[in-house]
Amino acid sequence: MIKIICGPKGSGKTKRIIDTANSAISEAKGHLIFITDTKRYMYDLRREIRFIDVTDYSVAGEDALCGFIKGTIAGNYDNEYVFVDGVARIAGKDLKDMAQLFYMLDKVAQLRGIRLYITCSCAEEDLPDFAKKYL
Repeated sequence: MIKIICGPKGSGKTKRIIDTANSAISEAKGHLIFITDTKRYMYDLRREIRFIDVTDYSVAGEDALCGFIKGTIAGNYDNEYVFVDGVARIAGKDLKDMAQLFYMLDKVAQLRGIRLYITCSCAEEDLPDFAKKYL
């Protein structure tokens, strides 16, 4: 399952995904992973959530991001939640050009039973058609 949290820059998407991650701890039976490109919010997450800053691993581009997320998921069969803050910013692409990434992540999420939350910096009405089904 993929769930998109969208809104224009400065609308509180990061706070919402952090709050969602922190509240998921109470119902999670598996591991939680939070992926972003800054250490700025590291201390806002509860310690039970594995925090990953992709800049530590030189992740650049959509293919690298997709491989990194899939590799992180594959690293442990107990992973249940994955939170990705700023997917387009990390991939260095416009959201409208990222249909392949969403397709691959949707397949992995369904196959492994992962709940995947992603933030996107755009208004809901500006989401590409392929992404609207994840609202």
